[in-house]
Amino acid sequence: MEQPCVLYLDCDSLLEHFSPMNTLSDSSEQTGSVSETSSHRTGFVAIIGQPNVGKSTLMNALLRQRLSIVTPKPQTTRQRVLGILTELDYQIIFMDTPGLLQPGYKLQEYMLQSAVHTIRDSEVAVAMVDSTKGLKDLDNATLHHLKQSPGPVILAINKIDRIPKLSILPLIEEAYRRFSFNEIVPISALQDDGLDRLLSAIVKVLPEGPALYPDDMLTDQPERFFAAEIIREHLFLAMRDELPYASAVQIEDFKERPNGVAYIQASIIVEKSSQKGMIIGKKGQMLKRIGSAARVAIAAFLDRPVYLDLWVKIRPTWRKKEQELKRLGYGSM
Repeated sequence: MEQPCVLYLDCDSLLEHFSPMNTLSDSSEQTGSVSETSSHRTGFVAIIGQPNVGKSTLMNALLRQRLSIVTPKPQTTRQRVLGILTELDYQIIFMDTPGLLQPGYKLQEYMLQSAVHTIRDSEVAVAMVDSTKGLKDLDNATLHHLKQSPGPVILAINKIDRIPKLSILPLIEEAYRRFSFNEIVPISALQDDGLDRLLSAIVKVLPEGPALYPDDMLTDQPERFFAAEIIREHLFLAMRDELPYASAVQIEDFKERPNGVAYIQASIIVEKSSQKGMIIGKKGQMLKRIGSAARVAIAAFLDRPVYLDLWVKIRPTWRKKEQELKRLGYGSM
């Protein structure tokens, strides 16, 4: 049986620390660049893993474009976010997913369902773990979900800039004992380290085929989706503890004014009146802070001026109600 491949980050320097391993199944192929693929390749690639392992940071880094929102808090991503990377000889349709978790209420059930469906719908899966936690992110529940992948699974060991280099090889060896990964690539998504090798590993296992989207298309999701996500991102960054998880954002109106300004009316949805008061803040200062930061970020994303009209509304226990989730763009897959 052909032995899986391990791709090392900064191979020359790492080999000073690691004893040689016969890990390359065909060195003439594995050391080749992405451009050496003989024909055009296209496919859907699911980026999966537990919360806060760096999935959104990775997709943004690979696309060189900030599509997925990123905060220090886990469970920031709630829906699949699609990003398209098109080059001369390949097109990769990345799918950022919610973190794999044990759901505690309806919204989290939807999030898990979204991630699992994305795994099943992909040609390739990139599983991610946070190396600072060893392989705790590669537990039995995660391994079960990885087995749902119909195609190759590549493991990206992330945040290696935060651990000693000598600890990387034992993680790789242990990961292979737990699952038959097609390849394992140590990376630092935040530091843009090892991403070329990860990209090469992905392209090599993509099916041959023509591009599915136009060359200049970055995503299939509408601007109003990203406007809502950006508002939610700044809500997460401004508020503490449980409050961001009890909130959602709904775009009520999105239209272009004759002067070229994008007018956006949005509502932050919370479950309790006390939460509404916290978001509004003393004399409306917190809401103003969130709205101002979000408006600047949305304008940069849309590349045009934005007028943001932001409100706060109460919908009790919306996270646990199927009908409310559907109203907010969540629901059954």
